[in-house]
Amino acid sequence: MDHRGAETPSTAYKVFTFKDQKSPASLSVSIPEVLDPHYGMYVWPCAVVLAQYLWTHREELRGKAVLELGAGVSLPGVVAARCGAKVILSDGASAPLCLENCRRSCEANGLLRAVGVVSLTWGEVSPELLLLPQLDVILGSDVFYEPRDFEDVLLTAAVLLRRNRGAQFWTTYQERSADWSIEALLHRWKLKCVDVPLGAFDADEAELAGSTLPGNHSVVMMIITMETEDVVQ
Repeated sequence: MDHRGAETPSTAYKVFTFKDQKSPASLSVSIPEVLDPHYGMYVWPCAVVLAQYLWTHREELRGKAVLELGAGVSLPGVVAARCGAKVILSDGASAPLCLENCRRSCEANGLLRAVGVVSLTWGEVSPELLLLPQLDVILGSDVFYEPRDFEDVLLTAAVLLRRNRGAQFWTTYQERSADWSIEALLHRWKLKCVDVPLGAFDADEAELAGSTLPGNHSVVMMIITMETEDVVQ
């Protein structure tokens, strides 16, 4: 993907190429990273792992309605859209630069008309949240970054899962402290989670999609549902 002439001194485009070990199929996406101290402007290890999961489940994604929470540079959402899903990207109302970066990622991949961008603030049952269409999959890459946000993320997920029977929350997080846990919060919001081994979707490597991510970081993939739902990986 040639972006010569499109770059500015503060923006760099990174290409990620996902491949199938069992077939010649591949997918390349271009993601703009902005040289800004806000961590929503970079591709983090969790995003590549979640995008790899989406790529390996591309057949079941086709035609599904997908919402990405805290999208930032939107690698997972862009991959889902390129795999045929109907995608909405979201980030906080207080993060206009991240929302703009969502649009920039869509533009870089020819998805401006196909993908919606909305502002959603975790922990708030806002009109924007209530007006969302029916969803099949909710995505969250490294949304469990700040412990103070954990409950707000799960509140938002719980509201969405209750409003969309059968939907699942696919999320990755990076293990940063053994003291951090969402188990009690899952119980409080009547949610359950299943860990998905990285080896089950060819993500147990230091380098994915032609990048040096996830590197030596410890990333966990989870599927979160309502307690009454069965989980199919």
